Parts: sequence; C-alpha cells; structure tokens
Amino acid sequence: MASIPSQSLSKSTILDSKNTLKGSSRLVALAQQLRLYKHPPTSDDEEEERIEKSAEKVVSQVGFVESATPVVSEKFRPKRAAVLICLFEGQSGDLRVILTKRSAGLSTHSGEVALPGGKADEGDADDSQTATREAHEEIGLDPSLVNVVTVLEPFLSKHLLRVIPVIGILPDIKAFMPTLCVAEVEAVFDAPLEMFLKDENRRSEEREWMGDKYLIHFFDYEIGDKKYVIWGLTAGILIRAASVVYKRPPNFVEQNPKFKLPKAVNKDVTMPPQSRSI
Repeated sequence: MASIPSQSLSKSTILDSKNTLKGSSRLVALAQQLRLYKHPPTSDDEEEERIEKSAEKVVSQVGFVESATPVVSEKFRPKRAAVLICLFEGQSGDLRVILTKRSAGLSTHSGEVALPGGKADEGDADDSQTATREAHEEIGLDPSLVNVVTVLEPFLSKHLLRVIPVIGILPDIKAFMPTLCVAEVEAVFDAPLEMFLKDENRRSEEREWMGDKYLIHFFDYEIGDKKYVIWGLTAGILIRAASVVYKRPPNFVEQNPKFKLPKAVNKDVTMPPQSRSI
C-alpha cells in the first residue's frame, strides 16, 4: 500500500520542454483523457455568466454533482471554494488520492476527512489556483509539482459553499514532503481512488429534507494503524471523480437528493444534517 514519504526528496518539474506531462505512461494517458473531459452543464451554458452575476438561479446539491438538481433561489448566491483531487500512482500501480484529517479545533467539520482546499481568495485567478494554493498552505504541496488537468461539476456543501473539485496529477509522489498546518490539518494520508466505486467497506444512511429522501455514503478505510471514515461531501466528490477517471458508475445506488433551497438564505442557514453513526 502506498504511503506519503516522511523524508524530503529533491523536487522536479512535472513538465518537459514541450509542456507535456512527465511520469508513467498511465499517468500521461490519464492526463490526456481528463484534459478532454467536459462536465455536464449545471445550467444553460449560454446563461451561466448571467446566472453567476444575477444569482437568479442556482443549481446545486450536497455531496452530489450539481447538475442533477435544479434549485431556484432568488436571493441565494453561494460563496465559492475549491478542493484538490490530487492523484498519483502507488507502488502497486493503482491510482491513489491524497486526503487529510481536519484538526479537532476547527469550528466546522472538525476531525473529519477532507480533500485539501478551501474558500477562494480575491487574488485567485481561478478555481485551480484556489485548490493548489490551499493545498500548499494546508499540507505543503508545492503547486509546481501538480499538473491540473480538469475540473468537475460544482457541489454544494451543507454550509452553502459552492465547491469546485479540481483534478491534478502528481507524477512523482517522492517529491512531496508533507508539511502540515497543524491549526487546520491533523494528518495527511492516501487512499485508492477506485475504492469509491466499490460496495466494499461502504455503508449509507438515508436522510430526508422537505419530503425528499437521499443517501449519505460512508467509506470505512484503514491504512497502517489508522482508521478513517470518508463520508458526506468528500465521499460524494470522490465517487464522482472515480466515475470520471474509470469511466464507469459506482457499484451501488447513489440516490441523489433533489433539494429546494428557500428563496431567502442567511448566514445561519445550512443544508440538512449529515450526522454520522459510527
């Protein structure tokens, strides 16, 4: 099983003189595949810019791709955030993703498993810069080591953040030496991406909000002597990422929700509870 190195190794650029990805043939092929990926429209493409500016319509959902659920809200405009789905090749040749466990002292999602990422800053040029900047701040992942290849559909967190998943490829995992921001991150680890398509070590809990039922997925994962539960928004994003990478749906029913947000949303409003039973 792959593990993130604990000792510093020399860093190398991921692009050669022709601006092509370095790494194994599998990673090169994956990069080429994902660069061609275009996510399903989350709204009428011709009106996307107008929607973003006027906030007359928002298409969103919690822990599931935004394209599945139309949400009409005249006054609601979610703040933007981005997370980095950083993929690398493990020692056995499997594709793996870097994950974190959030610090227990954080005011939201404390102690939960998450993807590196956070809210957008005014100075960020795009979602990719948000995701890679936050990953650098949280776990010391140098953006120059990561080749960003695509973005997925937006997701909506229970705290009403519009979260953009950004997929990046790390050709040389040995070049990454984690340096944790202990105020935000307690641990960093990796997991096989394909796990999020399998029904093994997975369970779900049914939720209901405004008369609509949906499922929250939980993946129990153990690496070394550590046990983690990957669930909620993070699990939803990884299910979608694995589906795109492996070009197949999961081996279980997702049961996406069809949320309808209230027309007026204030800072205290959250999406339905996602408590876990462990």
